[in-house]
Amino acid sequence: MFSLTLAAVLAAMGCVPKARVRAMRHAVNPSASELSDAAFLLGRLLLFGAAGTGLYLSVQLMGATDRVDWDDAELTNAVGQAAAALDGSSRFGDIFGDDSGFDAEYATMLEDEVVEHGGGDAPQSGVKAAPEAANQASDARYTVSASGASATMCVRVERTRSKDDDYKPPGVAGGPGAVTVPGYKFAVTSRPGEC
Repeated sequence: MFSLTLAAVLAAMGCVPKARVRAMRHAVNPSASELSDAAFLLGRLLLFGAAGTGLYLSVQLMGATDRVDWDDAELTNAVGQAAAALDGSSRFGDIFGDDSGFDAEYATMLEDEVVEHGGGDAPQSGVKAAPEAANQASDARYTVSASGASATMCVRVERTRSKDDDYKPPGVAGGPGAVTVPGYKFAVTSRPGEC
């Protein structure tokens, strides 16, 4: 707001007539030499240029502050698009069958997808996917929120084993390997509100 006020003051200063400026200069310093018309023109150009620059930078600053926080519509659209993008996707699981880190992995996966689908005006951070306490690797729910948005979204992630998506790396000697990296398919849905 200050920069807009400053721009208005600079523009007003550029509109002061030459006769008024000369009268004020003569009242303050009667022995000062007269300014040429070219000096007045240069002064006006500088004042209007500074006012225009201040106005432009103010508008840019307002646009930058809009990209700091999420609004409800941005969050709702981004979560819906992220759920659609993740629905039907597949990922590899742990070769040892250890699902202990699934909550953090799913939360990060959701947060990254929401930010990716946020659009050009949405921030690139500030999304939080909070897991429910009763989550399991095969069926988990997350309440997705974002800084600046009052809305929340509930996202359900269901994981099913998919042998078609398994990966069996070759063995040391080039033959068939003994390890199979399990593949999983995801079914992801979202709805407004907390889980």
